[in-house]
Amino acid sequence: MPTNDEMARHLLACYDTIYTALGESAPTLTTDAYVVRTYEMGRSFGALALEMRDYTTATDVSPIGALDAVLRHAVNSDDSGAMVLYAMAMVVGPRLLVTLLDARANMTGDETLLALFNHGSEVVVAELLATGEVAKNQAPIDDPSWQAAALDLATTLDMAGNAESLGLSR
Repeated sequence: MPTNDEMARHLLACYDTIYTALGESAPTLTTDAYVVRTYEMGRSFGALALEMRDYTTATDVSPIGALDAVLRHAVNSDDSGAMVLYAMAMVVGPRLLVTLLDARANMTGDETLLALFNHGSEVVVAELLATGEVAKNQAPIDDPSWQAAALDLATTLDMAGNAESLGLSR
């Protein structure tokens, strides 16, 4: 079972990976609503990373390889931004919520860390809801190749051992 610090560092790595991938991709996207949503979501995960970095006093964080690959593949598959937002809302976000739930269930006696895990869950849910609000105002995508690429995102995480969560070990 991972220690509190190991769980905090893992979640820091998840947040930082998301922040970096979204922050770098937002300016490259072509649909204005998706650019703004990606940028705002990236900022939210950056703020979570800073909170967790302050808690752990971590100085170096390596990206989570499979997570980074999924987000970058999503950006490269669709320059509108729809795919990366789909990835966050349907593939990454739910797995991150399970990871946060697992962290809360396995942590021991640290109210500050519990508050950080709870706050992380609240932010993830808020970002998923905000993404849904933006997506509902966009035209549906009825393209079999887009849908196949979207399915590949989940398959990538599944094959990396992250079918239900982003795990707490690398």
